[in-house]
Formats: sequence, C-alpha cells, structure tokens
Amino acid sequence: MKTKKQAGSVLSLSTRAIHGNKLYAFKGPVATPIYQTSTYRFESSEDAIRYAKGDPTVYVYTRYHNPTVHDVEEKIALMEGGEAAALFSSGMAAITTAILAVTKPGDEIISTPALYGGTYRWFRDELPKSGMTVKYVHPDHLDQIENLATPKTTIVYFETPTNPTLDLVDIAEVVKRTRRAERKIGRKILIMIDNTFASILNQDPFKYGIDVIVESATKYLGGHSDIIAGVVVGTSDFLKQVRGLAKYHGGCADPFAAYLLTRSLKTFELRVGKQNENALTLAKTLEKHKKVNRVLYPGLPSFPKYHLAKKQMSGFGGMVTIEVKPSKGRSPVEAAARVCDNLKIAVNAMSLGGVETLVSIPVYSSHIFLSDTELKHHGVTPGMIRISVGVEGIEDLIGDFEQALSLA
Repeated sequence: MKTKKQAGSVLSLSTRAIHGNKLYAFKGPVATPIYQTSTYRFESSEDAIRYAKGDPTVYVYTRYHNPTVHDVEEKIALMEGGEAAALFSSGMAAITTAILAVTKPGDEIISTPALYGGTYRWFRDELPKSGMTVKYVHPDHLDQIENLATPKTTIVYFETPTNPTLDLVDIAEVVKRTRRAERKIGRKILIMIDNTFASILNQDPFKYGIDVIVESATKYLGGHSDIIAGVVVGTSDFLKQVRGLAKYHGGCADPFAAYLLTRSLKTFELRVGKQNENALTLAKTLEKHKKVNRVLYPGLPSFPKYHLAKKQMSGFGGMVTIEVKPSKGRSPVEAAARVCDNLKIAVNAMSLGGVETLVSIPVYSSHIFLSDTELKHHGVTPGMIRISVGVEGIEDLIGDFEQALSLA
C-alpha cells in the first residue's frame, strides 16, 4: 500500500483516517467544517477566468467540488493507498459512474456472477440498453478470463467476499489472468473491485495490482447507519475521467454526509476491528447450533475457501451468513423470517456495516426479483439469513440468536 511517511515510519491506518495528510501546524478548527453551500463567492472575475482555463483549485459549485467533500476524499485515498478518490451520493452512483467513465456502446465487461443485487440487476437490465455486454466467469475457473476477453473487453469487475454467501475470489489470480488477456488482445483492461464487505482494514486490493476500488461508504466507512455515500479510489488520471462524468450524471456527495463520514473515519479501525472479533465468535457459536444447517464465514476452518481467506485477508470481516434448519411443517424461508422477527437486540433491517447488528433475508432483500435459476447461480437459498455483526456485547448477541433460533 502506498502510504505517507512521517519521521521515517509508515503512518498507521488510524492516523491516516483521523488526520489525512495535514501533519503540520496550522490555525483552524479541529473538526472539519461543513461547507453547506451550493455555490461560492469569487474574489473577482479572475477566479472565473482561472476556472475556465482548468484551474481545479477554484471552487465554483458543490456539484463539481466542495471543501468538506474534498477533505474526506483525501483521507480515503490515503487510507486505501490510492492516488485519488471521488465521493458520491451512494455506492451505486460510485459503481455506475466509474464504469461508464471508461466504457462506450459495444464494449464488454467480464465479471464474476455473485454480486451485490443492485449491481447485478444494473448489469442485467440497464447496460444492454447502452449496447454493452457483460460476460460471467466462475470464480473457481478464472483461467477462462483469457478465453472470454476480446478487443472489446474494457473492464474486469468483481467483489470479494461476495454478497451474501461470502464466497471468495482470488484477487491475485484475477490480476494475473487479466494481464495475460491484455497481452492476448493488445489493449489495457481495467480491473475493478467492490471492496465493501472486506473494507481496507481486512483487504488491500491495490497490493495485488487492482486498478480501481469502488465501495459503498454507507457501510463500514460510515458505520453508523445514518448516511448514504459511495467512493471510487484509483489513479489521478482515472479519477479525472470519473469526476468529469460525475458532473453530468449528478451523483455528487452532500457536504453534511461528507462531514458525517469524516467523523466516522476517526473510529473506523476501532469499529471494524471489534466487528471482526464479534463476527468470528458468533460464527463459531452458531456453527454448533442444532437449528443451523451451515454457517458461512471466511474465518472458520470449515469455510470452503478458508485458506484463500488467510492468504488475501488480514481480517475476516463482520459479515456472517447462516442457513436456518426449519422446524417440521415450516419452509426454510418461513423459519428464517421467524428468527429475524424474534430477535431482540439484532435489528431486522436491510443494510450492513453499522455499529448495530443487522439481519436480513437475501431472497427478500439484496437478491429480490432474481429467478430461481439466478439465485442458484449466486448460491443463495431461501433459508439464508445475512448477519452484519455490530459492536454490541458478544454474550448479548449470542443469547439473542439462541433464543430466536429456538423458535425457527
């Protein structure tokens, strides 16, 4: 990871998240101010002339840039090891703008099939309207990237761990196969990863040669279930293209949301570290429960790709997925619903990454409107419950799940 150095040592993730690159004496507020403005005063028309000539330091309009937003973009880029970052109004705005910034009608994208439902449906329903094709490669057969790639291939896109099965994609292998495909077709292919589920604390994609990170900042970066935001991290040249398109698509970040996000970054490592710890303990406990068919968590030795998790992840994340064993006479999805409805501490809500534990049923949430064939392709079953583990007392969480599972 590229990091700033101070006094001969590499700055820690927490220091970068709290201070960014402002490691010098200056007079001003400790907390980042909220520039809650739509437009900016010019000292004179010379400012307008400088802006017209391409001077990026001239603030004109918050849809284009904003000091509060810029501050959090700098911190996230520094945290994640990228040259630059762009903040958006949502994770989907970040994903769609990043992809559309470098594609055109006729282009092709290669992707693994297990994706966030919104991304998958956008690939399936919207991209074909723009004349673009998405080809899918199984994560266990990444050598097929070289066969699928053509001179029209622009992007290789994937996420790991996947939603909601937590299946893993070998990042190093994706990079290796894509670079071989580039040599075969004679053009650059952008490798883009959705790093939302892992976050930078648990997984460093740039270390493996990934070109672009997209992330829903609503989740672990925000961490308090009170903002909607997305971020794109990559090279300065790529981010210039992304920002250019963002001006027209309008998915700009709100200054107040940016302020809340920069506040959240100050506790990012503490929060996510505790979520990792709680998730592993809860997963180990639920794996022994008689009303649970299986537990999917990368940190369990029983997890199918446990060794890959240990290789490419520095922590196993806060997401746990369980498959409920229904009582006689109940369907799997009915049993899952009974568990979710009877939890007292964990909250039945459709999101993840916050300090409170949330549960959701994928067939009713992230993977709604998918056919049975598509669900099977994604590895999603009706009895699954996705658990976003929070920072509550772990004994409280264990007791809560045990009483709710007894009613499944």
